[in-house]
Amino acid sequence: MSVVQPVTGEPESAPVTPSLEELRAHPRDAARFREHRRAIVAALSHGFDSGADIDALIHGHAAQVDALLELIWEQHGLGGDRALCLAAVGGYGRGELHPASDIDILILGEPEAEAENAETISEFVTFLWDAGLEVGHSVRSIADCLREAENDITIATTLFEARLLAGDEAVYARFRDAMQPEQLWDSRAFYTAKLAEQQARHQRFGETAYRLEPNVKEGPGGLRDIQMIGWVSKRQFAAEKLRELVDHGFLREAEFRDLIEGQRFLWKVRFALHMLTGRREDRLLFDLQRALASTFGFTDQHQNLGVEQFMQRYFRTICELQRLNELLLQHFNEAILEDPASMQEAKRIHQRFQVRGGYLELVHDQVFMIYPPALLEAFHLIQTHPEILGIRASTIRLIRAHLHLIDGQFRRNPVCRQLFMKILRAPQGITTELRRMNRFGVLGAYIPAFGRIIGRMQYDLFHAFTVD
Repeated sequence: MSVVQPVTGEPESAPVTPSLEELRAHPRDAARFREHRRAIVAALSHGFDSGADIDALIHGHAAQVDALLELIWEQHGLGGDRALCLAAVGGYGRGELHPASDIDILILGEPEAEAENAETISEFVTFLWDAGLEVGHSVRSIADCLREAENDITIATTLFEARLLAGDEAVYARFRDAMQPEQLWDSRAFYTAKLAEQQARHQRFGETAYRLEPNVKEGPGGLRDIQMIGWVSKRQFAAEKLRELVDHGFLREAEFRDLIEGQRFLWKVRFALHMLTGRREDRLLFDLQRALASTFGFTDQHQNLGVEQFMQRYFRTICELQRLNELLLQHFNEAILEDPASMQEAKRIHQRFQVRGGYLELVHDQVFMIYPPALLEAFHLIQTHPEILGIRASTIRLIRAHLHLIDGQFRRNPVCRQLFMKILRAPQGITTELRRMNRFGVLGAYIPAFGRIIGRMQYDLFHAFTVD
């Protein structure tokens, strides 16, 4: 029943995985299954070292585990008319599986079927562990799933991503019908809950992307932030792929490419972490960073260690992903939370700027081309109007698109210098606006020397943040 595809394009010298036919001929031989599992991981490692496409490795790994689970399910006699089914959930449900990630599964059936097959289900789960498959499992009825999903947004999100692996298709169809997101969480409640979840996660992991040992998955700008975008897109627009955000006008093509390239880079880093440690490790631990830098081809240069180059690449990637996350959340706020009437009314506060829905925006799209100093003016206006919540997504996008205007002539312009000094001399909001300017790329463009140290780290235990 799997819909993901196996790894393709592996070099001929890759380790050969024992045949599934051999496992089928020796049912419940845990030692053979463990050998098969070890061979899969060895092949993943070989593929990664040989430069195989990271998407093929991650989705291919999920496909290989699909085949194992389906075979073990079959060998335990859980198919047929038992009114049970096996589903992949969470990241595994999306068809994404890193080398040491938990394999999250749901065994679904009505209470009578669960009770009648309780012993067999227990044997099935025990054998998965004996076979070297580290599963996170739950056994639930459809009613159980509904109750848990209604009470816990995290469980709801996990179940929304379910994918049938084996078993009774009719049971799974009833589950999918019952678990339609619009029947459990209205769009506003779902988005509000996921936003609160992200904010709590960012606070838990340090409130900044620039920790000495950042978490690739959970930290700000990490993989969870990309997943957050996907979850909201799926709930609000029934979008199955992030690319559909381009069709809906929430992302431009170049921004979508940046998002996907950022995700691929973080996938590679996480994959390498799992391979280096042999366990589920999502932190860029200080002791692992040199090995990772070498894995990614960074070498020491004069006054610039390879590990520092690698970490700067990492920090700049997650900064860009944070910017995209912020931009998309602004769009989602307007589409999901804001009163349409409030978004139609704009209050002019300056000849070049107005406030709409509490956020600063340009009066028209050509402002920066006509008057480049407005690139600094925007931040000074927010600083002097504390009631403004931030910069509207459309204007953030225009700021990013016009950074090329910040050149030598711009820096020598007395008006620009005066605006920058006003920001620095303000009685309040200096740190907030400098950070905002840094986040949108303005500070690094205005002060090139600062731009060179963005994301730069010193490789020692005494600096917990990057230089900027």
